[in-house]
Order: sequence, then C-alpha cells, then structure tokens
Amino acid sequence: MNKPLKQQELISYIAEETQADRDSITLVLKYEEAYINNAKADVKGEVEIDMDDLVDYVLSRRDIKLDEMTVEAILEAEMDFLMDQGLASYED
Repeated sequence: MNKPLKQQELISYIAEETQADRDSITLVLKYEEAYINNAKADVKGEVEIDMDDLVDYVLSRRDIKLDEMTVEAILEAEMDFLMDQGLASYED
C-alpha cells in the first residue's frame, strides 16, 4: 500500500475512534512528526518519546484548537493503528 493511501487509512481510523475532524487530526500528526524528527536517537538508533511531552508540544502550537484529552486520544488511536499494522510497539 502506498504512503498517501496508508495515511488516509490512518486518518479515517483515528476519526472513527475519536470523532475528531480530519483537519485537526492531520495537524496533530504533522506536529507529532516534527517533534519525533527533532528527537534524539539512543545508541541503538531508537527514539524514546514521552507522551506527556509530545502532547504539551502539540498543544503549544498556535493553530491547535483542541483540548488535551482530544490530542491524547488522537495520538493513542494512531498508536493503536500502527501497532495493529505491526509498525510500532510500546517499550517495556
């Protein structure tokens, strides 16, 4: 499956799970990607992301008009989707 189609599938999944609008979801995902791209990798090349820090970062963006619970729900739904696809996992 190509990337744009996978992205649309992800956004549809998140919208269904959270009832958030697609534009807000896209914006949250854009800021999440920027945050992750700026995170430092460890010796193994893995990036550890603190969810609270990520949510705070997204909420600090001027054009985000969502509350904290909605941003968290979007990010959690994204993680569920990625885990279902075998593309992500939680660190123990």
